[in-house]
Amino acid sequence: MQFNEWEPTYLEILKDMGYDRPSDEASARLLKVLMINSDLIDDDELGSLIGRTAAITGGAFDTNDIPNVDTLIATGSSIPRLLSLNVVPDIIVTDLDGDVEAQKKASALGSVTVIHAHGDNADAIMEHAREFSGKVLMTTQSRPELTIYNFGGFTDGDRAVCMAEHFGAEKIILMGFDLKSPRSKDGSDPETKLKKLKWAEKIISSFHNSNISYV
Repeated sequence: MQFNEWEPTYLEILKDMGYDRPSDEASARLLKVLMINSDLIDDDELGSLIGRTAAITGGAFDTNDIPNVDTLIATGSSIPRLLSLNVVPDIIVTDLDGDVEAQKKASALGSVTVIHAHGDNADAIMEHAREFSGKVLMTTQSRPELTIYNFGGFTDGDRAVCMAEHFGAEKIILMGFDLKSPRSKDGSDPETKLKKLKWAEKIISSFHNSNISYV
């Protein structure tokens, strides 16, 4: 998804959620400054990791069965489960929420980490971003520039879908995506979480792609 395709949805999200675009952009600038000496990759290198088939693990992922796919993409909250199975995802998509220590461990084991900046996670960026020892690509939900990208998407899960679609995945399997009754997190507001997941569902369904399946 190109930014001109994503921006109208982004503007709707800002209005619906009461978020502030300058705050999103300030977090993106912070992330860029902090990561300047990190092992950054560009979109071409990220795209080379995404094959024809991709599985994306979400927060409700709890199975032992990993499908045979070209690329395994994990969102932040599913990473501890994958590591407990001795599975290291190819790519992590995170806004530095949930078990960040597990995310750092996966990075050290070889996962490429796609770190997302938005207006609410500046503190997490300050605390954690520089501690990812593996390869990193940075994303924003506002306008991309130079070393920070935007492939579309709002939550970790639908951003991962947008990313896989952007780089040409022909089959996408969504594992542990519960968009109706999410697991609660400490300090999170359930109503806000449900609003976010409604947007995630809307964004995923906008592709009208029969090759996106839920398991």
